Amino acid sequence: MTHLAPGEIGEAGPAHVPAERARDTSPPSVPRMRAWLSRRWVLALAEIVVSVVAALGFTLLSRHISVNPMNRIGQVSGLAKLQLYVAVLGLPLLGLLLLTAYRGSARRHQLVKRLVCAALAGLVTGVVAGGVVVALRGTPHPLGGQEGDPSVLVEMANSFLSGEGVSGIYPPAFPALMALWAKVRYDGLGGAGFALHDLQIICSALVGPMAYLAWRLLLRPFWALLIAVPAAVLFLDPVRPYSHVVMIVLLPLLGFCFQELRRASGRTGKSLVLRGAGLGLIFGVLFLWYSGWFVWAAPGAAVLFLFLFPWRAGAPAVKKAALFVGSVLATAGIVGAPLLYQMARLGSQTPDRYAYLGVYVDPAYVLGWISDRTGYIKYHQWPVSGEMAGQSGFALLLILGVGLGVGLGLRGIMVRTAAAVLAGAWLARFWFASHMAHDKAVQLFPRTTWIIMYALMILAVLGVMAAVQRGSGWTERTLRPAGASPSSRVVPRRVVRQLSAGMVCAVALFATMGASWSANRYMPTHEDTNLMGLDAWRAHDIELPDGTCPRFAPNKDCEDLQIKRWKQFADDGQIWCANIVAADWPAICGRRAPFKDKSVE
Repeated sequence: MTHLAPGEIGEAGPAHVPAERARDTSPPSVPRMRAWLSRRWVLALAEIVVSVVAALGFTLLSRHISVNPMNRIGQVSGLAKLQLYVAVLGLPLLGLLLLTAYRGSARRHQLVKRLVCAALAGLVTGVVAGGVVVALRGTPHPLGGQEGDPSVLVEMANSFLSGEGVSGIYPPAFPALMALWAKVRYDGLGGAGFALHDLQIICSALVGPMAYLAWRLLLRPFWALLIAVPAAVLFLDPVRPYSHVVMIVLLPLLGFCFQELRRASGRTGKSLVLRGAGLGLIFGVLFLWYSGWFVWAAPGAAVLFLFLFPWRAGAPAVKKAALFVGSVLATAGIVGAPLLYQMARLGSQTPDRYAYLGVYVDPAYVLGWISDRTGYIKYHQWPVSGEMAGQSGFALLLILGVGLGVGLGLRGIMVRTAAAVLAGAWLARFWFASHMAHDKAVQLFPRTTWIIMYALMILAVLGVMAAVQRGSGWTERTLRPAGASPSSRVVPRRVVRQLSAGMVCAVALFATMGASWSANRYMPTHEDTNLMGLDAWRAHDIELPDGTCPRFAPNKDCEDLQIKRWKQFADDGQIWCANIVAADWPAICGRRAPFKDKSVE
């Protein structure tokens, strides 16, 4: 694993005193505590607990914010209160980190840093989830209300509650969890929307811990945080928080799986079966949670597997590698069997024909995303062209980082994994986009934007990491005085720890600002604006089970609470062009609009 600080955590100290001559003046409990904390599973468990508690604890804390979320003054006050809470909680953590970097022992600083990084990862998405709590204050209904994707999820959960089983080829795990939560907490049928409200908040809060802990399988705390925080802030969608978290954790899990494949020859058969079955179980659950990212990642991962499999390492190595791979695939196939069966049976009958603003832009633009909540932006106004051949300064810096990653870190398994997934998703994107006009099907190709951008971010961070490692090694080899001890360092370890602590503070500052940006997007906005805040607005405009309106309802006459079961829409074989006025349908969609009265559909 890699780290901004050196792998060794010892510090120069007094001369060694033999044990028989040493006098241990510390309390008897201190050595036992040190021995306990030296166990890897204890430290790993501590990181998990700290990160999850930080995320869910902050979300619960945000319930004490008392504002009216339906006016902008109340929204700004709520966002400011979230920032106040996270500052009160986060600044002491950063202060402790800096204190141990400057005055603590190396061992103590490493322990503090891994726990602080875990807490920051939890706090960042805790702020986003807290923003959702503020936006939905006064209503038990979910973001989206009874419209769009949330309404479909509620209908699928209702179908589960009615004993109808899996709904088409949509991943069933999240709707099933909604149905279970509705049955346990809200008396079953009719409570699926309330269950979605709760799960939107809980799952949003847990995205940060899941992202950070997945990357900790491969990277040291700082580098794991440097990837997890931007990814969680950028990709988290509280309306569907179950979707993007699968993408975020899938890539490091693939990298870890390939790492285990390379080490298979040194493990026993029992160990390989257990490790393979464990990874297969995780992949299978993620597939049932949201399967789309497996489609985009599979081409590149399959090709990389062919290169990494030890074909020429001899029969024993091949057998062990095959045993590991077989365990992974068999377990994942068994767990994911319900959805695999539905996809094999119904996949060709459910094409995606929904187009929106992201479908109309240059398909080579992969560094930004826009949904069908476009506000006043038209298809010819987005994205804004950058300074260099349409590319912005951010794009050029990101591409430079990718070059560092590929050029300096290609021996690393995660660099190879990210590059392979990037190449596979890139080809799949243009394959589906190039067939769109002929097949009259979008096939969700704009969603490759997210996994492509994520892979680029990973490569850039790993490129910076490789540059730091190479630069540090070159500095020590070149500038160390002749005849100096090999253990002496040009740059003292304490300076490296101090720099590392400072960079964690910088990531924390970005995290709090980015989380506020994300939460602000979901603050309620009037339905005429067609912004992302419309989802929260709709949640306040549905009647409660007792027939009254929510506390901050924008209208006196709320929508009736509906209970529907999922049904497959009839396929008319034509692309539906959203965000386009009727007059522009012939120029954009190639046919006349099936509506006349509304300017935008």
